[in-house]
Amino acid sequence: MTGPAAPALLGVRHHGPGSARAVRAALDQCRPGAVLIEGPPEADPLVRLAADPGMRPPVALLAHVPDDPGRAAFWPFAGFSPEWAALRWALDHGVAVRFIDLPAAHTLALRDPEREPDRGEKGGRSAPGADPLAALAAAAGYDDPELWWEDAVEHRRGGGPTGGDALAPFEALAEAMTELRDGFGFGPGNGDGDGGGPGLGDRGDGDGYGYGYGDSDVGEAADRARDVVREAHMRLKLREARREFGDGIAVVCGAWHVPALAEKRTVAADRQVLKGLPKVRTELSWVPWTNRRLARHSGYGAGIDSPGWYGHLFHAPDRPVERWLTKVARLLREEDFPVSSAHVIEAVRLADTLAALRGRPLAGLNETTDAVRAVMCDGSDVPLALVRERLVIGDALGEIPDEAPATPLLRDLTRLQRTLRLKPEAVERDCELDLRKDTDAARSRLLHRLRLLGIGWGKPVRSRGGLGTFRETWRLRWEPELSVRVAEAAAWGTTVAAAATAKAESRAVATPALAGLTSLAERCLLAGLPDALPTVMRVLADRAALDTDVAQLARALPALVRSVRYGDVRRTDATALGEVAAGLAERVFVGLPAACAGLDTDAAAEMRGHLDAVHQAVGLLTESGRARTPDTREHVGTAEPSGTAEAPGPAEAPGAAETGTGATGPAGTSGGDPDPALPEDAGGDDADRRERWAGVLRVLAERDGLPGGIRGRAARLLLDDRWLTEDRAARLMGLALSAGTEPAEAAAWIEGFLGAGSAGGMLLVHDESLLALVDAWLVGVPPAAFTSVLPLLRRTFSAYETGVRRTLGELVRRGSPGSRPAVPGEQDAHGFGAGLDEDRASAVLPTLYALLGLDPDPRRDGGGACQGDSGGAGSGGGCDGHLLPTVEGRSGGMAGANRTAGADGTAGADGTARADGTARPGAKAGPGGTATTSGTDRGDTPVRTEGGALPAATGATTDGTGR
Repeated sequence: MTGPAAPALLGVRHHGPGSARAVRAALDQCRPGAVLIEGPPEADPLVRLAADPGMRPPVALLAHVPDDPGRAAFWPFAGFSPEWAALRWALDHGVAVRFIDLPAAHTLALRDPEREPDRGEKGGRSAPGADPLAALAAAAGYDDPELWWEDAVEHRRGGGPTGGDALAPFEALAEAMTELRDGFGFGPGNGDGDGGGPGLGDRGDGDGYGYGYGDSDVGEAADRARDVVREAHMRLKLREARREFGDGIAVVCGAWHVPALAEKRTVAADRQVLKGLPKVRTELSWVPWTNRRLARHSGYGAGIDSPGWYGHLFHAPDRPVERWLTKVARLLREEDFPVSSAHVIEAVRLADTLAALRGRPLAGLNETTDAVRAVMCDGSDVPLALVRERLVIGDALGEIPDEAPATPLLRDLTRLQRTLRLKPEAVERDCELDLRKDTDAARSRLLHRLRLLGIGWGKPVRSRGGLGTFRETWRLRWEPELSVRVAEAAAWGTTVAAAATAKAESRAVATPALAGLTSLAERCLLAGLPDALPTVMRVLADRAALDTDVAQLARALPALVRSVRYGDVRRTDATALGEVAAGLAERVFVGLPAACAGLDTDAAAEMRGHLDAVHQAVGLLTESGRARTPDTREHVGTAEPSGTAEAPGPAEAPGAAETGTGATGPAGTSGGDPDPALPEDAGGDDADRRERWAGVLRVLAERDGLPGGIRGRAARLLLDDRWLTEDRAARLMGLALSAGTEPAEAAAWIEGFLGAGSAGGMLLVHDESLLALVDAWLVGVPPAAFTSVLPLLRRTFSAYETGVRRTLGELVRRGSPGSRPAVPGEQDAHGFGAGLDEDRASAVLPTLYALLGLDPDPRRDGGGACQGDSGGAGSGGGCDGHLLPTVEGRSGGMAGANRTAGADGTAGADGTARADGTARPGAKAGPGGTATTSGTDRGDTPVRTEGGALPAATGATTDGTGR
């Protein structure tokens, strides 16, 4: 085939370490004047960069169409690739290098732009019966052609200049390929005398190289036609090189093409094959590549199952098994696995023994893996997954020198990566950001801008370090395809900021959905794009004014409110967003009750999710508007019976208590009045907005005809925010679970009220009246309806934690509270035995005072604490800084830890306040601020203060005795 006057045709398997060593040995022996390599000729000007110290494989040549960057192809090079070995040998020896494959201009023009690059399972593979290596493997007694190739070529020792003729293996391989091409009908006598064929092995000739994309859907006929064109062009380039450099040249190409290049064909015949090929304008550049991408069979992957193992075979030809198992042991020790030197010795012996038993010349990856599993991993595959991830595949990421051609956008991105110290890495890692720091804030803006451009270098994940809005956690991993995404994004601008701004403005105009626009506004704030916000806000305001779908408005509000709040953290002016968010909230308030009527089960579940989202958004919008929380909010139910006295709210004016007049509710009505309708005034401050939202929830909770899940959820939101007393909640539950309610509707109410995780379960644990209602309803469900409501109930209660479910079961087993003795001090406490040991309970008070930073009251019997300073600041001390009043009775009981005291430290001159905002006249304060009354002062009354929700006040029992 070759001789002194003929080119040296070196047929290789792409990305084969044995082939790479053989190519290097052959080049050392024949010393050619030029080296021709299978690859796009447009890359010839980029060859010199391979010798740059800053170039570190794996790398790839990227060709793309400037007007359509999505049409791209890669030619990857690993450190163990024969083409890379030939390239570096030529540059090290000052020898000319040329690429001779079909130009990328034709390659991309012939590619179907609608077809995504995908190799399928084995990528580029021809029909199963057309695998030429299978015939050679079968003749050698191998069932697996890949295993035969590794034993015959990749694991072959020796072969250098001192070990015989370095060209002999290539001549033998060329002869075998010639016979295979003839046997499969691709020889010179077939048709036009030129034929293509399937690639070497089951990966096609490209093997992730040459075209960089698969043609599994094109079929074998298209593969043949493509190879005919490629081989014709290779012959033409070979003739040109012989005229320029003489016959002392070497050609490194896929072994399947060697017989075609040795054929005697006329120049006219080859040009005729190339005549009329489509052509596009292309640009080429070097880009980093990864071992992970080499290991993939789909997309632009090379389909190499073990690039890390191949790299080890290439760089450690001496005693590869021993060195490999030493690497494995070191990795396992770093991960705290108990692996010693004895493990390595025994694993080496076992691998060699397995290779001998299996008739292999050298222990391969299968033998070493089996040895690691048996000796180092105790038969477990769990540590093997780590070995495969870190060593068999590897996390290598190539590097490109600064002098390499690149788009302005890529150069700006590279500059930002260096400035912000965000190094692209192939291994996945989490990056914790603190937005209060300038560098971390700039990193966050960069990552958000890249996501907006479709460059998914990082994705946000839930932060583990804290729940503050100033924290972000990103999961980063650089993939080679991101180079294509950067090329595509270059059409929007020359810098990351300019490109992201242009992309956001274009997307705003093209986005029809209101939720999409609010999400885009949020992303613009996160990305720090103030120039794009005016356009986005203008489109958002126009769409919001025309949108009448309450579900769409509710879906859009949360993202907009988050933008308003997080804009403060990022020091971004979000005033315009706040105005739009407030307008959206008012429209949701007005339209939500009507939108919840007449919904089926699925629509009701979706609307319930919107209800939760809007509730959270209103809270965020209020927090963004002011630093304080609303005043007393316990004004939901109707007036309680006159025989009860609810705990006073913390914001009651002293004058109201002194005169005995009732305090007005937050909407300007008496707390004992029926629930008011929605206020007509849609304006107002954040407190008014909270009032109006509470009114909406009140309407949803009490209106008949609405789905049970929505009514139950609204009641639960009111109860959580202290807008609803527990008695009122029990009353609503009793109505929802009454005999006149359909079982399915009642189960839906329970799911809405008690769903959303373990919080609903804890509510039942601490309020046995609600638990008794649920228990009684469940017992009374007719047998015919029980199976229909069981899935809803199971879905609700299965969300509770195991301990919560166990406690509920124990409470149900003990029976309802009504069945227990009603003797004070003798009834069972929740989760405890009969009776409360007051001495043991009192023993924790000193520790509790210390934890809260309080001092015991020297004037009381273990029942109070110094709180606040002059004027009732902090948690609500008296005006003179004295102690809060304590209700008589059980040791350690505290009567409303945050109740506003009178000037003398008492709880009010002549009356105790009701929880609904009114004061009950006639109740008098005892000596020293001890409240006494002949009525019932419920100890479970929740209150709200300027500081937020606070513990309930403990009062007197019905007979006046303290509890």
